[in-house]
Amino acid sequence: MKGLILSGGKGTRLRPLTFTQAKQLVPVANKPVLFYGIEALVGAGIRDIGIIVGDTKAEIREAVGDGRRWGDDVRVSYIDQPEPLGLAHAVLIAEEFLAGEPFVMYLGDNILKSGIVSLVDSFRKRKPNALILLTPVPNPRMFGVAELENGKVVRLVEKPQEPKSNLALVGVYMFDSHIFEAAKAIKPSRRNELEITDAIQFLVDSGYEVQPHLVSGWWKDTGKIEDILEANRLILETISGAVLGAVDDASRISGEVIIEKGVSVRSSTIRGPAIIGAGTEIADSYIGPFTSIQKNCRIIQTEIEHSIVLEGSEIVDVGSRIDESLIGREVRIYKCPPKPLAYRFMVGDKSEIGLK
Repeated sequence: MKGLILSGGKGTRLRPLTFTQAKQLVPVANKPVLFYGIEALVGAGIRDIGIIVGDTKAEIREAVGDGRRWGDDVRVSYIDQPEPLGLAHAVLIAEEFLAGEPFVMYLGDNILKSGIVSLVDSFRKRKPNALILLTPVPNPRMFGVAELENGKVVRLVEKPQEPKSNLALVGVYMFDSHIFEAAKAIKPSRRNELEITDAIQFLVDSGYEVQPHLVSGWWKDTGKIEDILEANRLILETISGAVLGAVDDASRISGEVIIEKGVSVRSSTIRGPAIIGAGTEIADSYIGPFTSIQKNCRIIQTEIEHSIVLEGSEIVDVGSRIDESLIGREVRIYKCPPKPLAYRFMVGDKSEIGLK
């Protein structure tokens, strides 16, 4: 059995962050989102993994490498998708790599708390033509939705205006080789994409067996900032604290906090769960719960909580608490002199600034 991770796409909902970084490499609890998917596949016993890549292929190759960091027997191949023409299109361009074997298709910006071991075990045991992961959601209009009858999938609709079910397709699927027949038979949707929901519907209509599998534990599609912050919170809730850096006597650490090697904490309070990356300096600051700070950052005279700060950023003497924020790489946030009273900005495309 093989794995196929989809890591193309432009990440438009995360701009301006994704103007300079692949959305699948945005960190959650200081680990790229994509790595959670790879770990899920490896944890289910899958060692041969193909990654669909697009415009950000060089960055993803550099981050992932050949896969050996997840085990000497893990192999990662890269499959180029020049244009994001849909999930079923990604299946078609991976046909040579998959070579007729059953496979797991995993969307690279998804995180599942419970992994996919039970999904893979169920597929191997029951041997349907497709197995799709479903979960109840409060807003089914935003997802592909499945309708069930007597425990079987009878209909799938992509982002329905009037959903007949609240069961959304989670970004994990299992297929045998019949999915290639389906992907070749369907036509592009209104958004000019080959939809995986249409391909699965073809399997249903053609009499192939498509079985549902309800997800256990939480699932997050990290395509939006609020979902990344929520995934960060959920993962930080599971960590165990470890202080490997230098914390002076004037500082206070409470709760589960990971402080990596080379970190310097002076006259500060850090409330967990939180993680502080290697080489970061924190002084005269308050780091609140559910905050991840990557390596080589500098946080001085600042309060921050429920946030993610990426590598190499500096936040100095802000004056007010930073909350529910995602701060990119090598960003500088600082307080300007009080006079003259004026704002000074250097802001990238599609940025958002709130002032009070």
